[in-house]
Amino acid sequence: MAVFTDEAEVYEYLGGVFRMGLEDPALVAKLQPSGVVLRITYTDPAAVITVDMRSAEVHTGAGNGPVPDIELFMSADTGNRFWLGKVVLPVALARGEVRAKGPVSKLLTLLPMAKQLFGPYERTLVAAGRDDLLAA
Repeated sequence: MAVFTDEAEVYEYLGGVFRMGLEDPALVAKLQPSGVVLRITYTDPAAVITVDMRSAEVHTGAGNGPVPDIELFMSADTGNRFWLGKVVLPVALARGEVRAKGPVSKLLTLLPMAKQLFGPYERTLVAAGRDDLLAA
């Protein structure tokens, strides 16, 4: 059962964690040199988020944003669990819970920086009273 009720919630919470990260100048300074454009296509509900690390921008919706270097495909529930620190991306890729297209090794080098957002993401859910998302 999906924990997000609609696409707008995916953009609010999963898109929000990327926006939060790109508001941190120290994190942006580490991400920009990677030059990565990451597109994540979620299912249940369907949503697309493109993160342009070069220009520190988040684009939502299919067809929005620059052409991605790396694409990930997963359920929105898996995305939520990732930001809660409950999904190990390399393991999820190996199990087929997450599919990838592009130079995944480049993405894996950015993972330690993503982990800095686990706490802020969880605090956002707590502040919003989203116990349903926290229990995922």
